[in-house]
Amino acid sequence: MALFDLEKIKKRIDELEAKQNEPNFWNEQKAAVKVVNELNNHKDIYESFNKIKNSYKDLSDLLKSLKDSDLEMLGLANEIYTNLLENVNQMRIKVLFTGEFDNLNAIIDIHPGAGGTEAMDWANMLFRMYTRYAEKHHFKVEIIDYQYGEEAGLKSATLKISGLHAYGLLKGEKGVHRLVRISPFDANKRRHTSFASVNVIPEFDDDIEVEINPDDLRVDTYRSGGAGGQNVNKVSSAVRITHLPTGIVVSSQVERSQLQNKENCMKMLKGILYQREVEKKQKALDAIVGEKNNIEWGSQIRSYVFCPYTLVKDNRSGFENVEVNQVMDGDLDGLIYAYLEEEAKRHGIR
Repeated sequence: MALFDLEKIKKRIDELEAKQNEPNFWNEQKAAVKVVNELNNHKDIYESFNKIKNSYKDLSDLLKSLKDSDLEMLGLANEIYTNLLENVNQMRIKVLFTGEFDNLNAIIDIHPGAGGTEAMDWANMLFRMYTRYAEKHHFKVEIIDYQYGEEAGLKSATLKISGLHAYGLLKGEKGVHRLVRISPFDANKRRHTSFASVNVIPEFDDDIEVEINPDDLRVDTYRSGGAGGQNVNKVSSAVRITHLPTGIVVSSQVERSQLQNKENCMKMLKGILYQREVEKKQKALDAIVGEKNNIEWGSQIRSYVFCPYTLVKDNRSGFENVEVNQVMDGDLDGLIYAYLEEEAKRHGIR
């Protein structure tokens, strides 16, 4: 549904208000809260767009009658114009975060591609990049799992980023990321190309319905040994769960008890399985699940070039940033919003 089809939005508001007025509406509180949230979201969009439309009409009418010598009217026109720009920018943000799960927290899973130590180091650089991005935006970061590489970097890492529209902002990071640089691990100082994959899933609520047969699970426990500091508790409480029918593996070592880590794993597993089920029913949800690509040349969504020049380029939106070190330090806003705007256009939302 195009967001600017006000008739459809108003129709949906009427439907939700009718539900809200049903006598037994609050008997099922979780379902009721979802209806209220959707209703408030649609009302917000409807009212915001009408506000923009009315401001534009007021400004247009004022400019038609404006004379150069009328400084008071000129000041009023400038005030309306400034408010209009602010409202349009706020509406732009609302348009970009209308996905079903955009308001949820994000779970990011990072794996190195082929290339040994070089790829593992690149995966660790991405891990730091997303951590710094979250810190810059005052999001909460939790390291759910971190597996060290043999010599450097990481074999795999999972972190949860919690905050307003965390998944909506980070969902476009899913895919293969390509690095070109002079390798610090090459004594001959040759240029290397490395790959790492990033998967992003929303942290679903506990009430999503996914049936999991306990016989389909292999549960392993191991000693935590994460990224150090206070982020990971180094006790024998880490849990890894393998879903045998699909081969999905999830791990958690962030909590102090095996029970809590197992609950984390089950929540992640349910989320991944739920996504797969949604994908079967609605192929249009590629914005959530996306296509699975091999972690290799030609399948990357973004390239980070350190040598012979500096450039970060997103292959989907075409957005470029020559300040590669700033990007690696978490300056991702340009890349993220360029992708979101491109997706909005692709889906007919402008």
